[in-house]
Amino acid sequence: MLAKILILVTLVMILASLFSALALLFKNDDASKRKRVVQALTVRISLSIGLFLTLLASIYFGLIPGRG
Repeated sequence: MLAKILILVTLVMILASLFSALALLFKNDDASKRKRVVQALTVRISLSIGLFLTLLASIYFGLIPGRG
């Protein structure tokens, strides 16, 4: 159950990072704000990779049952 909650929280954080980057992208006229867009997208990519690795580890260790 804890693994599923962790996965859902990570998905919410990924979506929040994605929409914050989108909001910054529409607002930016400044070069410093472009850097914040890149940082927000970097956070999203890092969270996505972390989620993928967590899913692989959860299936490997039996926290999430695999199919077949």
